[in-house]
Amino acid sequence: MKLFMHWDMEGVSGIHTREQVWFWEPGARAEAREEGRRLLMADINSAVAAALDAGVGQVIVCDTHHGGGNIRLGEMLSDPRVTYLEKSRGVQNGKLRWMPGLDESVSGFLLPGHHAMAGTPGAFLPHTWSLDWEDFRINGQSVGEMGIEACFAGHWGVPVAFAQGDVAACREAEGMFPGIVTACVKRATGRNSCEGPDAATARRLTAEKVAQAVARLRAGECRPFRPSLPLTIAVRMATAQKADAATRPGVRRVDELTVEAEVERHCDVVKWIVNAGLDIQP
Repeated sequence: MKLFMHWDMEGVSGIHTREQVWFWEPGARAEAREEGRRLLMADINSAVAAALDAGVGQVIVCDTHHGGGNIRLGEMLSDPRVTYLEKSRGVQNGKLRWMPGLDESVSGFLLPGHHAMAGTPGAFLPHTWSLDWEDFRINGQSVGEMGIEACFAGHWGVPVAFAQGDVAACREAEGMFPGIVTACVKRATGRNSCEGPDAATARRLTAEKVAQAVARLRAGECRPFRPSLPLTIAVRMATAQKADAATRPGVRRVDELTVEAEVERHCDVVKWIVNAGLDIQP
């Protein structure tokens, strides 16, 4: 069995403040960023160890938060069965790829460290890809980053097995992906803060839930996220100026704030979002 872990950071165990994860913002303390990175790496090591202990033969770990670059390879679990991707983009077979290594050979897609979609009440740092986006829809269904990423995995028929984050993120995942196992490791106390058990306790819960997800995959209880093709994608922007900037050939202006386009494959949703002058091949 091969797993692809697509890590974000807002939903990691022990991360409870904005500056621990949105460290590029003015005023964010360098020590807060380092604490966030330490918590991320500890969560990754724990989740990977749980997967290997459950009999998984190969794990791909993709650091995707803010484009990646948050882990230190020298501090990660060293095992020949584990591949670490320091960025969410990379070269595979001579082509620039999003999530290199994700293909039909992968048995399960995992979404640890994630957050709820833009506009979600009672959520810690809810957003979808960009703070300029107020809503993102696939075939009329509002989805967040978990839905966008799972749709990409759905191109290869890879089932979604696990998500970790705050209560709102876990509810979102449970409502979207049949059979998914979730690890709720915190609850929001406001948009920019949350509370939960200590990091070690939350990490143990995450490891237990990863093992449960592996068992569900083996039992065939998880499903890929594959909305009906072709896909209509729509983005409602925060301002008319942002909608102006997003209007280009093949993109329809629906109203003052909303643009819409049609794509032919599940992988093309991510490609439509990120293909800004890059030949990113699915």
